[in-house]
Amino acid sequence: MTIDILTLFPTMFEAPLGESIIGRAMAKGILSIRCHQIREYTTNRQNQVDDYPYGGGRGCVMTAQPLYDCWKHAVSLDGTPARTIYFSPRGKVFDQADAIRLARDYGRLIFVCGHYEGVDQRFIDAAVDEEISLGDFVVTGGEIPAMAVADAVCRLVPGVLADESCFMDESHWNGLLEHPHYSRPETWEGRSVPEILRSGHHAEIDKWRRKQALLTTLRRRPDMFAKLDFSPADRKLLAELSEETDDPLLQTTLDTI
Repeated sequence: MTIDILTLFPTMFEAPLGESIIGRAMAKGILSIRCHQIREYTTNRQNQVDDYPYGGGRGCVMTAQPLYDCWKHAVSLDGTPARTIYFSPRGKVFDQADAIRLARDYGRLIFVCGHYEGVDQRFIDAAVDEEISLGDFVVTGGEIPAMAVADAVCRLVPGVLADESCFMDESHWNGLLEHPHYSRPETWEGRSVPEILRSGHHAEIDKWRRKQALLTTLRRRPDMFAKLDFSPADRKLLAELSEETDDPLLQTTLDTI
C-alpha cells in the first residue's frame, strides 16, 4: 500500500504515522507513506497557494494550479493507478466499510489536505475521485482526517498486524461494538473481573462476549443495532440477556426483531 499526501504541513505526519504499528510496517516495506509540500509547486515568488474567492466572502480559497501540479507529480511516481481522496465537510462520513474498501480495492491512494475556505472546485472536478469527511464537524485542515483515515486503512493491509483476528474481532467489523475488556489485577478499587472470564471455559467466555457486544451496541448505538441481521443464536442470546438483566429496552427490542 502506498499513500501520497498533498499537504501544506508535511511535518505534522512524522510522529503519528512514523511510530508504533504503522511506523514498523513502513520500516518493513509493507507500507509507503509520502508527503508532498504543495507550496513547492507554486509559480510565484511568494509561494502563494491561496487567493480571494470569486463572488466575494470571507477568507481565501486554495488555488487549483499548485494543487494540480503537486497531484500530477504524485501520480507520476508509480506506474499503478491511484485513487484520489479530498477531505471535506461535504464528503461521505468515513466508516469501517470505507476503510475495508480502500485497503482491499486500491494499492495506491492520494490524500489531498485542504485549508482555508476550501479548494478551487476545478481541481476537485479534474483530479478527485471521492470526498471523505470524519463527521459532522469542521477542523482547521485536512491533515488530521488524513492521519485518521491512513491509520484506519493501513492497519488492514496484510502484514501490518500480526493476524486478521487483530481487527476482525474489533468494534464495527461485523456491525457490532466490542465487548468490555479486563486485565490484571483480578480486583481493582473494589471492582472485580467478571467471574466467567476467570473460569477457563472458552465456549462460555465466547458466549458472554457475544452477549456483551450485542448489549453494548443496543445501548450505545441503537442505529447500528437496528441494521443487524440476527441469527437464531443471537436471538437466543438476547432472550437470555432479557431474563438476566430485566432490561425493558431488551424486552422491547425482542418484540420488534
